[in-house]
Amino acid sequence: MEWLSTLAQEPFFEFAIILALAAILGGIGQLLKQPLIVMFIALGIIVGPGVLDVVQSEENIHLLAEIGIAILLFIVGLKLDLRLIKSTGKIALFTGLGQVLFTSVVGYAIGILLGFSPLHSFYIAVALTFSSTIIIVKLLSDKKEIDSLHGQIAIGFLIVQDIVVILVMIVLSAMGTGAETSVTEDVIRTILYSILLVVLTIVSMRFILPKVSFFLARSTELLSLFAIAWAIALAALSDYIGFSAEVGAFLAGVSLASSPFRDSIGTRLVSLRDFLLLFFFVHLGSNLDLSIIGQQIPAALLFSVFVLVGNPIIVLVIMGRMGYRKRTAFLAGLTVAQISEFSLIFAGLGLQIGHINEEIVGLITLVGLITIALSTYLILYSHQIYNYIHPLLSIFEKKDPFQDAKAKLKEKRNYDVVIIGLGRFGSKVASSLDHHPEISYMGVDFDPETIKKYQKKGKTILYGDIDDPDILEIIPYENAKLILSTIPNIDESMRFVRSLKREGYNGRVYLTAMQEKEVALLQKCGADEVLYPHKMAAENFYNYYIKKMDDLDTSY
Repeated sequence: MEWLSTLAQEPFFEFAIILALAAILGGIGQLLKQPLIVMFIALGIIVGPGVLDVVQSEENIHLLAEIGIAILLFIVGLKLDLRLIKSTGKIALFTGLGQVLFTSVVGYAIGILLGFSPLHSFYIAVALTFSSTIIIVKLLSDKKEIDSLHGQIAIGFLIVQDIVVILVMIVLSAMGTGAETSVTEDVIRTILYSILLVVLTIVSMRFILPKVSFFLARSTELLSLFAIAWAIALAALSDYIGFSAEVGAFLAGVSLASSPFRDSIGTRLVSLRDFLLLFFFVHLGSNLDLSIIGQQIPAALLFSVFVLVGNPIIVLVIMGRMGYRKRTAFLAGLTVAQISEFSLIFAGLGLQIGHINEEIVGLITLVGLITIALSTYLILYSHQIYNYIHPLLSIFEKKDPFQDAKAKLKEKRNYDVVIIGLGRFGSKVASSLDHHPEISYMGVDFDPETIKKYQKKGKTILYGDIDDPDILEIIPYENAKLILSTIPNIDESMRFVRSLKREGYNGRVYLTAMQEKEVALLQKCGADEVLYPHKMAAENFYNYYIKKMDDLDTSY
């Protein structure tokens, strides 16, 4: 491949080759259902000196990589929605911090046992704690589970992880200024610079950015350009005063997070972020020594098993103790079974300030390749995996966490309507029934926060899951006139209605479908009615708006 290396000495051809190979590997990754991160790291190895030796303009690629990381951190800050953590309750905070603490401590112990130095073990352990928000959001969105309970909890504790990694990077970047000063001077300088950056962010957010953004919003192109300029400017300032550029870019995003234009800015910058991050992974992969990586395979496999198994288990334990069902905890736990692009950025920062060497960076990168590749399949087939192993997960589930609900059921055994699932759709149905006191109803849900909310209202609600094979033993379904399930999982719905029919239930059964093709299957299975929210929304729109407009037209 010497001719290819020779051709790549011309920068234009070099970038053409890299982008062409990126497109080819990206297509292969799509066939294998792999995130682009995995394929881009592989691309870096392929174009590096160990294989094709295409990378010649290292300075140019490194600059693009730095800009890509800055844009990534800017978007993270831009989309930092602390209200999501609040909406998912304390579970996001406890699970996020608990998983970070557990993984850090155990990962550090494993590193020491494997013979790594304390500092190297610290970097490895911290790198293992972070999960990829980008990958998780993409996979959950593809599976249409981003608004599910486990999806919202996962996003909540991923935000907690993002905040933790930013704080760690701030501390390390301050330590890595290279000046020969005392610890006291380092601490004082770090505090002063932190105050400077925070004050600049607050002042800009309060007095400058709102006026500037409203003026520039007349042109979306100009607004996007300003956002990029602001992110790079604050990143450059942060780098100049001794912090990493990533910290400044993150704060630039936070300063615009309250702007009404943040969604527009974020959407337009996502493609730019993905393009520039290509060069970060190319830069990372091209600087890996394959011989060093080969020596790290045993350690990488051990750390990978720990991340793939240990991280989900600690989430199962924490969520189980807080009253969540094993199914919700398992599905949320699988989202932390990989390390993040932040882990690689964190390792790169450690290499840059001289805390770790290329051997440790190679180890962390290899763990990233293994865990991201495997966890992708775990998340894609999470429900099938759960169906196989759910009996083993009962040990993580708190037994009878809501006895009050069962006590109320004993007081009143007859309900006209049973609503299973009090999420967005189910809560609307319950609110409608509240206006008809002659109709008695009870709810069933597996979210402890929902249970507490309805209990405070004095409503009868049972802690249960439609997927629980014993659910009919605790639901007073015998005399109910109507049982409504708002759970849009067709397999669970079909099992549930078959169980009702086997028990001789004579009332009406309403089920919920999210896709039109599921309607006929559920009707065939025995559902009296199948609620299709998308169709219902379209019909309501027609009845309330289009039809009224037609009536107005005919009245003239």
